[in-house]
Amino acid sequence: MGNYVSGLFGGRPKDDGLGVYRSWFDASRDLTVVTKEETGTTSHLVNRRFRVQVGKRLPFYKEAHEGTREFDRRLEELGSEVKLEEEKLAELRKSDKAPNEDLSELFKPLTAEEENEVCDCLYSSGPSKVLVLHEFSNIEVTKEKLWCLRPSGWLNDEVINLYLELLKEREKREPKRFLKCHFFNTFFYKKLACGKNGYDYKSVKRWTTRRKLGYELIECDKIFVPVHKDIHWCLAIINMKENTFQYLDSLSGTDHNVPRVLVSMTDLSCSQNKIPARYIAEEVKDKSNKVIDTGSWHEELDDCIPLQQNEWDCGMFMLKYIDFHSRGLNLSFSQEHMEYFRMRTAKEILRLRAD
Repeated sequence: MGNYVSGLFGGRPKDDGLGVYRSWFDASRDLTVVTKEETGTTSHLVNRRFRVQVGKRLPFYKEAHEGTREFDRRLEELGSEVKLEEEKLAELRKSDKAPNEDLSELFKPLTAEEENEVCDCLYSSGPSKVLVLHEFSNIEVTKEKLWCLRPSGWLNDEVINLYLELLKEREKREPKRFLKCHFFNTFFYKKLACGKNGYDYKSVKRWTTRRKLGYELIECDKIFVPVHKDIHWCLAIINMKENTFQYLDSLSGTDHNVPRVLVSMTDLSCSQNKIPARYIAEEVKDKSNKVIDTGSWHEELDDCIPLQQNEWDCGMFMLKYIDFHSRGLNLSFSQEHMEYFRMRTAKEILRLRAD
């Protein structure tokens, strides 16, 4: 091209041909060309770029500065990713510092005698009778009620609530080994979330008096609330020490209404709006005469919880969520353990049986 221009104008232009190129374009437009820095000649072998305006060339350092701006967004994205990984690492380090517990106790096989006793109650025929009566809660479990612990059975209220009573007693026996927890029964949330506005504190106000419990909820580490959704069991956990809330669904579902009812968190479906004070705020105010700002609480999300792989183990998953969390342990179980957990739950219930 340089030879061609030189031939047209009788020699090499002093401006290295830029004047000719400029005449081919409208004066209002920018022309970007590339040059060899060593010779100043026009070439497709580029060492650097610069923008040519009419009678003015933009300095290279400004061009370089402008070029770096396109990387700003990517740098922000990388910064967010680094922050997220740092938070995950902090959680891992936190769990590493937690006292280790021998998990073998959680998966200890039943003896032959225990297995025979469980199978006899779950599968034997004969007249209906009460197998277990829990005196403190007045919960009785018949043979037919216990049958829900067979494989593919759907857990009923009696078995779930009796198991929760056993967890309460376990904590009382060994308070240093287990977290201080409160276990609501399966009727609590349904009672609380009724009424015109889907919330009725008065209906459950007397469930948690110090006279009944021997403590107040503000003193607990964690509060467990079973949530029944027609034919599916989920779990809500109020962490009083860390000011967090968890909603665990073994089918990986979500429910924005549960945190609104229990802890008065920011509306998760519309983060700009605050919602009225709800259960835990009213409960602490009523029983302990203290004000807590649950508006600053956040939902703790866990994408790695064990999930059920069938249509009937939701109740069993919920009980094991409670069991592991009340020990301060990670949820280190899966679908393959459910049949064993059913047998073990039946064994623990049958311990209460009077011969």
